[in-house]
Amino acid sequence: MTREEPGAAVEAAGRAVDAWSRAHQPELVAVRRHLHAHPELGFAEHETTGYLERRLTAVGLQPRRLESGTGLVCDVGRGGLDGGPVVVLRADIDALPLADLKDVPYASTREGLCHACGHDVHTTVLLGVALALASLDDLPGTVRCVFQPAEERVPGGGLLVLEEGVLAGASRAFALHCDPSVQVGKVGLRTGAITAACDRVEVSLTGPGGHTARPQLTVDLVHALGRVVTEVPGLLSRVVDPRSGVSLVWGSVSAGVAPNAIPQTGTLRGTLRVLDRSVWSDAEELVRRLVTEVARTSGAGVDIEYVRGVPPVVNDPRSVGLMRSAALETVGSEGVELSPQSMGGEDFGWFAEALPIALARLGTHGSGEPLDLHRGTFDVDERAIGVGLRLLARTALHALAADAALPAGTAGR
Repeated sequence: MTREEPGAAVEAAGRAVDAWSRAHQPELVAVRRHLHAHPELGFAEHETTGYLERRLTAVGLQPRRLESGTGLVCDVGRGGLDGGPVVVLRADIDALPLADLKDVPYASTREGLCHACGHDVHTTVLLGVALALASLDDLPGTVRCVFQPAEERVPGGGLLVLEEGVLAGASRAFALHCDPSVQVGKVGLRTGAITAACDRVEVSLTGPGGHTARPQLTVDLVHALGRVVTEVPGLLSRVVDPRSGVSLVWGSVSAGVAPNAIPQTGTLRGTLRVLDRSVWSDAEELVRRLVTEVARTSGAGVDIEYVRGVPPVVNDPRSVGLMRSAALETVGSEGVELSPQSMGGEDFGWFAEALPIALARLGTHGSGEPLDLHRGTFDVDERAIGVGLRLLARTALHALAADAALPAGTAGR
């Protein structure tokens, strides 16, 4: 690819990637099915890492393992040695602790483990991108492929990638995520927040206990729990900008065993989710203050465990624009749609601590009823693999060409 004619060079390279993808579609499906049949949990993806390592080294690439022992970083192109830009593409490689409930030849062979979130597709797509780009004669920079472990863990393997310096020197990063609500052959894009921060909250209340006939003589702990359950989410919505999308929802409430005994202890567990990064930074202090204020009016002792999870994924406008150009070439204008915001968490948000990012939704629904994520029945229309490969590869080509044309030190702005 030449810098003198970046548009023509990007288009020529894109056509070469398209041809490579079509020619290797059966191989890519086989890769995805192998990964689906052999799922591994976060930071235990040893077989998956070894498999990817062998596939990459077989074409002359030089992947290196992350310090955790699983996950890979593999540069395709010039290695950034001549001052060309570096663009990061990321896929997550871990599975979920769920039983695979599908009756298919490639069902999980590991009891209680399943690729129920599409990470096998993400990994196959990125492997295909690396192999396809490695077959090109030249790139105006480097495409850094990050096969990230432990997306499903908290605070996520993305934080490890950040702390290890993998993103140093790169101009921007891109990723995609399977979306079973979107038809295969379509891509969802969105500028700004596309997923939410997700933190875990556990509240423990204590009191002396007592008889339900004499609540005035003790701390009515169940009533105190009920007030925290109902009042704190409402109060939280009144102390932050409603446009931030903050949501505190309790998923577990436990207290007592007998109907006529006021218990001594009670516990609430839930998650706080928010779309605004600045509100996320203040969320722990706000939740602690509000829970304490509400609970102590009842006389209960309060202990709060607050675990910060992952930040929101906030898509950079320029990076989304580059991805949109690639999507239009990949699926046409009729295949590009506005992706709704999700309150789900995605640790790709950590990458935004270092550089601009963009996450796209990859349609995976073929026929029949959509199969939702994080269920043992989840599966995809495997035509999505080729779409994802072409989308990510063309995105990288557009980003390299655009950032190579910028003055030194301004790429990524």
